[in-house]
Amino acid sequence: MGLYDRYLAVRIQQHESSPPGHVALVLTERDLLERGAYDRLEAALDWAFAFEAERVTVYVSVLDPAAAPTLEAELEGIDAPERVAVRGPEDTETADAPIQISIGLGGKREFARAVRALAGEVEAGERSAEEIDAEEIEAELVFPDEPDLVVKTGAERLSDFMIWQSVYAELYFTDVNWRDFRKRDYLRAVLDYQNRQRRFGR
Repeated sequence: MGLYDRYLAVRIQQHESSPPGHVALVLTERDLLERGAYDRLEAALDWAFAFEAERVTVYVSVLDPAAAPTLEAELEGIDAPERVAVRGPEDTETADAPIQISIGLGGKREFARAVRALAGEVEAGERSAEEIDAEEIEAELVFPDEPDLVVKTGAERLSDFMIWQSVYAELYFTDVNWRDFRKRDYLRAVLDYQNRQRRFGR
């Protein structure tokens, strides 16, 4: 660890605010095609857990659906199987693991699927429309947990990422591309998060 990285680490550790408990990383299919991309992702996961994250969600936007199976196979092997939950566009099972990976499952699609499931239950007489609230919708989402910090490299857009779950998240955009993302870039994001006053929509 370089001197500047140590300086950032000390500031984080001595800060009056806690680091984020749930960190989300927004990547693109193109990011993962770069040389060393998976090693960088494994390193980023290590950084997150070393600085008190309990959960990391990785969202990969996919332009070519045919690439999804290859990405899924690669990403499933980045950690111990019991610690990783990978979900794609056709998956409906809720993800619940320290490392959650979404491959091409856009936020709009995930939300629409949740609404359809609840509408089907209403139509079948299993519940009334009046019973449906935010908690009921969240229970139908593949990724129900809300991230505290969302980190997006390379551009200031979220690529249809967790539109319901990230509404109160702190967003951190950096013009550093994923291929150049270093530990100090992650630590800057964490320190920026700690320096913000979270309002949760208030």
